[in-house]
Amino acid sequence: MSTMNTVGRPTAPNQVQTKPATLTGGRGLLQNEALIFEGDGWGKTGVDLPEPRTDASDLGDLVRKDPIGLPGLSEPEAMRHYVRLSQKNHAIDLAIYPLGSCTMKHNPRLNEKMARLPGFSDIHPLQPQSTVQGALELMDTLAHWLKTLTGMPAVALSPKAGAHGELCGLMAIRAAHEAKGEHGQRRKVLVPTSAHGTNPATAAFVGYSVVEVAQTEDGRVDVADLASKLGPDVAAIMVTNPNTCGLFERDIIEIARLTHEAGAYFYCDGANFNAIVGRVRPGDLGVDAMHINLHKTFSTPHGGGGPGAGPVVLSQALAPFAPAPWVVHDDNGYRLIEREEDEAEQAFGRLCAFQGQMGMYVRALSYMMSHGSDGLRQVAEDAVLNANYIKARLQDLMSPAFPDGPCMHEALFDDEWLKGTDITTLDFAKAMIDEGFHPMTMYFPLVVHGAMLIEPTETESKAELDRFIHAMRLLAEAAKAGDVDRFKGAPFHAPLKRLDETRAARSPVLRWSAPEGSNQAA
Repeated sequence: MSTMNTVGRPTAPNQVQTKPATLTGGRGLLQNEALIFEGDGWGKTGVDLPEPRTDASDLGDLVRKDPIGLPGLSEPEAMRHYVRLSQKNHAIDLAIYPLGSCTMKHNPRLNEKMARLPGFSDIHPLQPQSTVQGALELMDTLAHWLKTLTGMPAVALSPKAGAHGELCGLMAIRAAHEAKGEHGQRRKVLVPTSAHGTNPATAAFVGYSVVEVAQTEDGRVDVADLASKLGPDVAAIMVTNPNTCGLFERDIIEIARLTHEAGAYFYCDGANFNAIVGRVRPGDLGVDAMHINLHKTFSTPHGGGGPGAGPVVLSQALAPFAPAPWVVHDDNGYRLIEREEDEAEQAFGRLCAFQGQMGMYVRALSYMMSHGSDGLRQVAEDAVLNANYIKARLQDLMSPAFPDGPCMHEALFDDEWLKGTDITTLDFAKAMIDEGFHPMTMYFPLVVHGAMLIEPTETESKAELDRFIHAMRLLAEAAKAGDVDRFKGAPFHAPLKRLDETRAARSPVLRWSAPEGSNQAA
């Protein structure tokens, strides 16, 4: 019986296939690309600029005396450099991106096309409002649908991301307590143990002390512990729903009732809104403020494709304190309400210089309108279905952190199943890279030991899920069979090998330095 070698040709059974090291450092079609500062582009430029009409004599001591320290690249060189780098990284256009807690899903090209339309992509925030009526109408329409989807009467569009939205919500809460003369006594914010790390950080930044709320054995807020800590000194609670364990807080209405009974406000971290959009309105659950990651729920490239956007919806009690600006529509068309105007006299201020990130607004509204109400409902249903499919297919080999009942958008496993194998969560995640998959979120949430948090998102097909599950099962079987070497040195096939994390932590290289004797060093 013959086997197949890496190029698909049959190999004799006893013929050993060796993999000699390449002579150039490249591998197959992957080029060995140096850092841009390590190239030979010094002393040249890829563009032609006209000679300046005046000299720099009026700059005095500000005239540059030394080389600028930037390499010069032609257009082909620049394109090839970044394409080669992109081939060394994972991408959602390559395969599933199971990084839970920050949705990495397909971003429809339609959204990008809309965001590049003239009138959206080339406007300036200081233009006269009469010249950007279409953009203001889009912002007003987006605000309408965000309020409709959440069942909330007001929304602040300007926050730039989730943590910025948290800041907005807590500042609105603080302003509401100040208006009632209670800010001096309400100095605490209650935060569950499984919260996103930004929750307690934001509360502390606004000036509150943070009190931790316990979690039950089934991964939800301990209502009895919450009730015991609520009182006249509490300003707010911050609860993520669905929570960081990928579970719906079944006592959410009781949590809201207890909070309001104590005179506090309920801030909901809406990072996981894509698991309930079109199915549940947070306003109906008693939420007072919630940020919505447009770059997560309504699709925009996350992280390097940013910037993000984290609009905050507000209850009737907090709506008067929403930050400026916001859009209104009257007989004179669309206009922005600014802080100095009478309509915004209770606003707590501004969160950023202008109105937020226009490209994000266009992409989000494009996503909403192309999906429709039934499509957005399906977003939540498919996200939950996909996560439960992964949980069901892996739970015989891996150990679910909370095995009883369904999960929401994330399947969470602990490292109990790895005991006795001498393999850690980190080892397993690194071995996933060798199989062509980006690792899941590791060691988060902290309430689960050795956590492996998998979020497939709603945009993955069953075929891609099965491909991912097949790789996970093979790796799990290899781990249980004692194939330790496969994991301890992984990744073996990535462009770069595993980092010496201890050395990196103790002796970090924070700044690139040119090698001695090189043109750059000179």
